[in-house]
Amino acid sequence: MSASDVRPAVPEWLRVPADPNDLAEAVWPPACARTSDGVLTVGGVSATELAERFGTPLYVLDQDAVIGQARRVRRAFAAAAERHGTTARVYYASKAFLSTEVVRWVTGEGLAVDVATGGELAVALAAGADPGLIGLHGNNKSRLELARAVELGVGSVIVDSLIEIDRLAEIAAARGAVQPVLVRVNSGVHAETHDFLATAHEDQKFGFALADADEVVARIRDLPSLRFLGLHCHIGSQIFGTAGFAESASRLVEVHARLLAGGEAPVLNLGGGFGIAYTSVDDPTDIEDLADGIVDAVARECVAHGVALPTLAFEPGRAIVGRAGITLYEVGTTKSVRVSADLERLYVSVDGGMSDNARPALYGADYSARLAGRISAAPPTLARVVGRHCESGDIVVDAEYLPADTAPGDLLAVPATGAYCFSLASNYNYVPRPPVVAVSDGTARIIVRGETIDDLLARDAGIPTEGAE
Repeated sequence: MSASDVRPAVPEWLRVPADPNDLAEAVWPPACARTSDGVLTVGGVSATELAERFGTPLYVLDQDAVIGQARRVRRAFAAAAERHGTTARVYYASKAFLSTEVVRWVTGEGLAVDVATGGELAVALAAGADPGLIGLHGNNKSRLELARAVELGVGSVIVDSLIEIDRLAEIAAARGAVQPVLVRVNSGVHAETHDFLATAHEDQKFGFALADADEVVARIRDLPSLRFLGLHCHIGSQIFGTAGFAESASRLVEVHARLLAGGEAPVLNLGGGFGIAYTSVDDPTDIEDLADGIVDAVARECVAHGVALPTLAFEPGRAIVGRAGITLYEVGTTKSVRVSADLERLYVSVDGGMSDNARPALYGADYSARLAGRISAAPPTLARVVGRHCESGDIVVDAEYLPADTAPGDLLAVPATGAYCFSLASNYNYVPRPPVVAVSDGTARIIVRGETIDDLLARDAGIPTEGAE
């Protein structure tokens, strides 16, 4: 490992704040504030009340922020599409955060839902989602999942391999159905993001090479039990700006125009993966600018190739739910560690960790943190928030400036945890997963129950249970 591969003790982007109690506006939910005595509130509910009622760690989701962002995204893309004489559909990403309540919130705002497993599909259906407004993703869908999709009349299956195309066609034919499909292709445009998040590389598990699209689509059109809807492309996640989408659109529309010569192709799905702010220096593109920039780029390419603009589809990913969530922790221990001759770091250990937020360990993701139960007049000090797991890589916030008097018993809040934290949660070290609480207009309620030690033990077949043989 070279010196360049090692993260610096203090990241270049991290600045010493004038006040370590301040809340960076773009990072926290819009309804986050502090009371007169310095307690953090979200959705009109204080962090101390939430911790007392539900315990810590605790996922907190601002219901109004999720609904408001879903509405804003849908309107932005609808307006951008309407200016060019077409329509747009926005899909909510189940993998970002999934519960029946959240599905009801976003479908109530007119969003469709994308799922990638039978489990995600079951949750969406339990929430009352219209199967015709569900897209089924995945590179290795089981026969059972494909059969269920056909049986339900799922709006689109995003096919990922020739084997899957034949398998799906066989299943649909056996049921006398015609299943609409999108073909996932890799445009060769690589998002400027972590390698594990960039999903348009040719050398990866998702999709077909763009050069193979004509052959793949011809195969689908020869199968009477399948209906080709169009191309799907996803260039990555946590993307700022529109340049990558514009370049991807230029390549996709060229193929789309060619495919029209052989039959219909009514839909073009540009994916999404729009970024959010995790730290004070992150500057995500406004959703209206994204919508206008991407749709304008597609429209230009369609004009250049002399074809009508198809129905457009987008998958914003974390941009719907990410900013709406915070996670509350209680500080258990602190200790000062000398990093170098002139640098000390305060290690702040909390009662959660990589079991409730795996992203720092998986991707080196950066997060922010603030005291949630009080404000402090102490000066800022370099800190690292770490979890309670038996791993040196169990880091919640790699580098942050917190008040120097941060101490055991303090309540700590980490923002921008609405996406991919609950979804990736585990029982590592046999730690129960936390509950999820929705807050709105001064009220709080559990929308996903937390686990207990008894729940974990109940799965162990070696423990006798009453009535068991």
